[in-house]
Amino acid sequence: MARNTCIAGLVVAGLLVLTLVGCARQELFNGKTFSGWTAHVDEPGVDPWSIWSVRDGVIHCAGVPNGYIRTVDTFSDFRLHLEWRWVNNPTNSGVLLRASGPDKVWPRCIEAQLKAGNAGDFVLIGHPGMTVDGVRYQDDEKMYVVVPRKDAGKPIEKPAGQWNTYDIECIGRTIKVWVNGTLQNEAIRVTDTQGWICLQSEGSPIEFRNIYVERLD
Repeated sequence: MARNTCIAGLVVAGLLVLTLVGCARQELFNGKTFSGWTAHVDEPGVDPWSIWSVRDGVIHCAGVPNGYIRTVDTFSDFRLHLEWRWVNNPTNSGVLLRASGPDKVWPRCIEAQLKAGNAGDFVLIGHPGMTVDGVRYQDDEKMYVVVPRKDAGKPIEKPAGQWNTYDIECIGRTIKVWVNGTLQNEAIRVTDTQGWICLQSEGSPIEFRNIYVERLD
């Protein structure tokens, strides 16, 4: 009887853990609408939502003009998962982390780069700072500071038409990014610790799917 009670207790505890983990996960894209997102573009007369659409459970971005969609909510500590693919010609895009300030192209943020061949780079936009492999990256005179990925020059992204994965972990002043399951960058002493999550329009047609976040704060 004691053994059965112990097993039952372990089962209940396991279910509780699964329930708590499930509650922590938040779908940022429901596959149908842009609920929970807002859009921005600087060009006068351009409807920002003319750049973005949903087709068959996938977010489609035209890539021009430059702009972004961003979460209405802000996030501090979290794990983010998303998948992306280029429709035809791979060019440029990005995932903006902890973005803040006025909506403009581009807001202050830490970009997880999606430029073809450079996924896994960080780009510091608007003067945030971080330390990677003992090197401090921060320059108040430069709008953009690039922090190269670990395997710079080594192909890690899939060809146009195939899906890639981005897994991003932001905890306190540390940010890590994985591209297709491989750790590509790890920053410490990050200055910015809270803000929006944004997806960029900055080049050619790109698609996104399976976007979810696990809050850790």
